[in-house]
Amino acid sequence: MFTGIIEALGTVRHLEQDRSNVHFTVESPISGELKVDQSVSHNGACLTVVATGRQPDFHVVTAVQETLLRTNLGTWQEGTLVNLERCLPIGGRLDGHMVQGHVDTLAQCIEVLETGGSWRYTFRYPPSPEHLLVDKGSVCLNGVSLTVVEPRQDLFSVAIIPYTWEHTNFQRLQSGDTVNIEFDVIGKYISRYLSLYK
Repeated sequence: MFTGIIEALGTVRHLEQDRSNVHFTVESPISGELKVDQSVSHNGACLTVVATGRQPDFHVVTAVQETLLRTNLGTWQEGTLVNLERCLPIGGRLDGHMVQGHVDTLAQCIEVLETGGSWRYTFRYPPSPEHLLVDKGSVCLNGVSLTVVEPRQDLFSVAIIPYTWEHTNFQRLQSGDTVNIEFDVIGKYISRYLSLYK
């Protein structure tokens, strides 16, 4: 489980196609602390570390075709900035919200507004009974735990404070870009439970 609090920004340094899979080499400040088989959230997608190295510190993760189709990992190139978070340790602080690292769908940024020291991002996403958003509830975008603002049938916004903007890849996000979105797992379980008794 993750919390949606980003630990570090990584930079994609190399991509290697392996049949339908892609191996990504990512350089980051935490790569030197990672171990093979460790689960790490990359833009909100839980991936397994398959190799590590130093000078500079880097790690390698593999994305299978299913992941490439359902997330924005298929658009990564050399130089892409990636939000990174290691799993929450038992007894650790849950500073964001409960995040599984299982991307539900993609959302497209349709507007970015600077609002006197902060930013408001608006996204369009495919409406579905499973895609649950509640005003002032939690949502995970590119691995970042954020608060939902004014959700509508297929639109919602989030507000980004300067610290989050500086320490995540929201600093590069523009209108037209896609983000990985994971809806609140508690809401998904409640929705599934209620659907069984309709």
